[in-house]
Amino acid sequence: MDDYSGIFDLSGRRALVVGGGSGIGRASCFGLASFGAHVTCGDIDFGKAKETAQAITAGGRAAEALLIDLRDAESVSAAARTSGVPDVLLISPSINVRKALLDITEEEFDRIVGLNLKGIFRAIKAFVPGMVKRGKGSVIVFSSIRAHVVEPGQSVYAATKAGTLQMIRALAAELGQSGVRANAIAPGVIDTPLTAQIKQDQAWCRAYADKSVMRRWGQPSELVGAVVFLAADASSYVTGSCLMVDGGWTAADGRFAPPLPAGGAAVS
Repeated sequence: MDDYSGIFDLSGRRALVVGGGSGIGRASCFGLASFGAHVTCGDIDFGKAKETAQAITAGGRAAEALLIDLRDAESVSAAARTSGVPDVLLISPSINVRKALLDITEEEFDRIVGLNLKGIFRAIKAFVPGMVKRGKGSVIVFSSIRAHVVEPGQSVYAATKAGTLQMIRALAAELGQSGVRANAIAPGVIDTPLTAQIKQDQAWCRAYADKSVMRRWGQPSELVGAVVFLAADASSYVTGSCLMVDGGWTAADGRFAPPLPAGGAAVS
């Protein structure tokens, strides 16, 4: 019998998590470390990155903190020189400005695009060439359900998430024979600092919960399985994909739940 017990094992691999100081990035650091990866917790807030790394090392796993600001090209280059070439590159930070498109300023547009799209571009440029030269690696970025479905006030954010998805698909196509895979994860509504504004409005919060078929928000820990899967050999034939982790948000239109006949009787 073939043995598949090790397909999620990350022992001996180095994982760089950009945005590892909080939210989904922090949970991803814990998840990757749990499966044996040596984790570098990168964040613009070095104090939070150190907290994550210290929590991992306190549990007997290997980790260190790294200062990295995706908005600053020199910061990204310096981080690449410091940390070296990872086996797994996970990029999670993003920002949003909830305004109607006609009210978005050029400064706000540049700020959103500068982190959500150009920041990912910078990280890819800094770290992926070394992965290609080595002939193996996994790049994981966070897109969003907003790459597929939108709502008022999500215009530029949604555009960056769609752009992220297409950029990672193009990267996968370009690196197909290099041994480096590139994939995206599209979360639904997750309880993180980015969604704190919504949580403060009870009606808004409840409406978001009710839109998913599971009728609740997701937690950062519920993204860890997708992260570990895409980082590990379990996904060795997966590249250029977008893994939806959205509680069924995009699976159903959610406008109305029609009555179904008792006992499953057919209706013509």
